[in-house]
Amino acid sequence: MSAAGYDVPATRVRVEDVIERSRFVTTIGPAADAAAARAFIDEVRAEFPEATHNCWAYVAGPPGSTAVIGMSDAGEPHGTAGRPMLDVLLHSGVGDVVAVVTRWFGGTKLGKGGLVRAYGGAVQHGLAELPRARRIARVELRITAGYADVAALRRLLVEHEAEILAEVFMEEVDWRVAVPVQYAAALRDAIAGVTAGKGRVESE
Repeated sequence: MSAAGYDVPATRVRVEDVIERSRFVTTIGPAADAAAARAFIDEVRAEFPEATHNCWAYVAGPPGSTAVIGMSDAGEPHGTAGRPMLDVLLHSGVGDVVAVVTRWFGGTKLGKGGLVRAYGGAVQHGLAELPRARRIARVELRITAGYADVAALRRLLVEHEAEILAEVFMEEVDWRVAVPVQYAAALRDAIAGVTAGKGRVESE
């Protein structure tokens, strides 16, 4: 089996672009939820309080998902920063991601079209340098079975890509495991089969 999952930032990355003497510093990192995204944004804003703008966008969820998103032009003309940044993130193939583009005005106005290209391009530059990891959605299960079934159950856990979080050996064997969501039902059925219905599986 091979769980699909999706790409997420493995860590944060920072890149810099200079356009018509304006300096753009792009910081991209992981954001598993809206609270994490906001904390990331606040941290970058605090790092660059003297900047002209700290524009941002985030997608907290799978790539392309609009369930939990956010964006801000941070004082730039409406629709010239946050929206192009968000559009790039939504089409990047990366999820759980937040981007802040910090701008220092260089004295030359870029115009609305120029700003859209500058902010979108800054995020594209950051994504090109971004180290990525794979996120697989998992559910935690508690499995209890007799010692006679231990070897068979261990094979099932491997086959279903389950990670053993804890195991306790007493009258019976008690495991707490994390299994990819899409394999949870199949693992339950397989455990029932190898233990002749004696193994117990509970959601944590």
